[in-house]
Order: sequence, then structure tokens, then C-alpha cells
Amino acid sequence: MEITHGNAPPGENINRIYLMAKVRKRLLPSGKVTWLADYRDGAGERRSRQFATKKAADAFLVKAQHEVGHGTHVADSASVTVNEACRLWIDRAANDGLERSTVDQYRQHADIHIKPALGGRKLSKLTTPAIQKFADDLGKSVSRVMVRKVLGSLSGVFDEARRQGFIANNPVTAVKVGRQSSREVKELEMPSKTELAAILNSTPDRHKAFIWTAVFTGMRASELRGLMWQDVDLDAGVVHVRRRADRYNNIGFPKSRAGTRKIPVPPSVVALLKGWREECPAGELNLVFPNGAGNVENHGNLLARIFWPIQIAAGVSVETGETDDEGSPVMDAKYSMHALRHAAASMFIEQRMTPKRIQVLMGHSSIQMTFDVYGKLFPQDEDDAAAIKAIEDRLLAAR
Repeated sequence: MEITHGNAPPGENINRIYLMAKVRKRLLPSGKVTWLADYRDGAGERRSRQFATKKAADAFLVKAQHEVGHGTHVADSASVTVNEACRLWIDRAANDGLERSTVDQYRQHADIHIKPALGGRKLSKLTTPAIQKFADDLGKSVSRVMVRKVLGSLSGVFDEARRQGFIANNPVTAVKVGRQSSREVKELEMPSKTELAAILNSTPDRHKAFIWTAVFTGMRASELRGLMWQDVDLDAGVVHVRRRADRYNNIGFPKSRAGTRKIPVPPSVVALLKGWREECPAGELNLVFPNGAGNVENHGNLLARIFWPIQIAAGVSVETGETDDEGSPVMDAKYSMHALRHAAASMFIEQRMTPKRIQVLMGHSSIQMTFDVYGKLFPQDEDDAAAIKAIEDRLLAAR
């Protein structure tokens, strides 16, 4: 088989140089017959790759020469392993100044999921079907949400390797992960209205501004920890979400463009924030909810020193199975801070806010994310039936 640059797409600048490529039959000492695909890469270097069948060798040669003609071909010998590509990608993430928590998450995806399954393989030999099998196998042991996150990291690995010339394309982009079935969607853990009222009533004055803001805005704990007074417009009754504090107490921008948003707050929250501003510990960052020294409050402290004790005082708790010195059951808080975010979204939906508006208020990157998390809370069939009946009534009355 002989392929020249005459097969390149019209308009390619080939400088009248013909690159010869052929498939040769090869007899191994063992007597086994293989087929060797010989060609020259874009730099004119002689390359070869061995195949079990002539058909596979021919197909590879056509593909390789097409990539050479487009300047995208990378030979196997010039590629790197997934292990090495993961290192390059994580180094890039760290050098680009991504949050430490984000880099740590990338590293966990690589160390726990990607490297054990694919680490020793060359990027150039990983095809979309191979990555699809990796995703399908991973889905047998972790949630589909985690599969999507790991694939997102693996896609980042390929993108970085492509930028550095170690791979021609990204096979992850065509991989599909099915949506969660109704059985797999977990019930949202959030306080009932009775529990929420008990929490609000049991909150000490010192922490009311914080708890009220969390309940009525649905802000993430990281966003509350990074909120600065210049982002709070008490005259307009609006909170601007422009930054967040990560698990290491570093202040940064929201993770996505959608995270930057404007949230209206009710008069009760405005009043509490006005009072709290007079008592708030001063610090260089001008934080709304700092620790006692005016610095970023640790997430663990928010739970252990504020939210958990408030829940226990409110009776929103569960038994741990242990007893104290007097034989009384030891109680534990029932909810995490994120449960208040879910409660806020539930109240937004109850007030008939549109899904798009809720997406904006919650800072979701897509409307699909809003439906994936809160889809069960939106009005269901009985509401649709009532709406259709109302339409019928109006049309019939107009006859």
C-alpha cells in the first residue's frame, strides 16, 4: 500500500513533498505473521507500528497519514503514559493558580480512579471505546455523578497533553454517561418547616445574622465565609456573591461564572445585618462573618461551634447510640450547612419561582443541574392537570 500527500485535503501546503507509506508483511521467529505499517511523520521521521492483521494496519495508515496531512499526528513513541500526563496536568493546574482544594480534588481523581485503571497506557493508544469501558466499569463502584467528575478530570489530562504535543485528539469528549434513574436520585436532606422554625428560634443573637442569611439566600457555606461588607447593599436589600473561601480559608472567585450572582434578601435579614455590622469583628478582609480575630472562619468551626449546637438546642437532633455520665442519650445534630441551602431552594420553588430564576439564585452552571438536584420539588402532574383544566374553562367560556 502506498499513500502520498496527494491524498491530503485540497489547499494543504505540501510543498510537493511526497511521504511514502506502506504496509509490510513480517514473519516473527516464532512463525507468527504480523503486519508492519511504515510511514513518515510531519517532521519526516520514519515511524512504524505493528498489527495482527493487514486490515488493521491499512486502517491505521490511512488515519495516520490524514493526521500528518493536517499536522495533528503524534506517534506512539512520542506520546506519554497516562501517569505522566496526569502529572503534567496537575502541575499546570497548580501553576495556573487554581484553588488548592481544586488541585487536591484533581489529584484524588487521578490517584484513586484514573491511574490504577489506565496509568501505564500510552495516551495515543487510548480510544473512545476504551475510555467508555473505563467509565462503565467505574460506574459499577461509584455514583454517576462521580463518574462524570472523573471523566471531566481525564478530559483535562488529555487537553493538557494535546497542548504539549503528546496526543492528537481527546477521546473523552465522545464518551457518554447515562443519567441517574429515579431510584438512584437521593432524597434531599433538609429541615422541615417546623425544624427550620425551631432552628431560627433557637439561634443566639450573635449568630442570627449568619443563620438568617444562610436560610433566606441559599448561599453556600464557602460563599458565606468569603462574603465581604462591600458585597452587601443593605439599602437595596441585595447580597452580591463575588467570592468564596475554600477549605484552606483562601479567598477566591466562585468556581464558575454562574456562581457570581445577585440575591435579594428580606427585611428581617437586612435588619439583622445592620445590627451585626456594628458588632462584627474587624479585619483586613472586611468579612461579614469572620472568626473572632476578623479572619476567615473555618468551616469546621461553623459546624462545631455554631450550627450543630443550635440544632441540638432546637431539638433538631438524632441519638448517637451513646449515653453520657448520667445515663442520658447523647444527641447529635441532624443536618449539615448544605441542608439550609436545600431548604432555601425548596422555599423558592414553593413560591412558584421559575426554574431559570432558581438556577440563577442558586448559582448553578446549567438549568439541567437545577432539575437534577431539585426536580422532584417542582409542581407535578396534579398541578399540570389543574392548569389544563383552567385553560379549558377559559376557552369554553369564550365560545
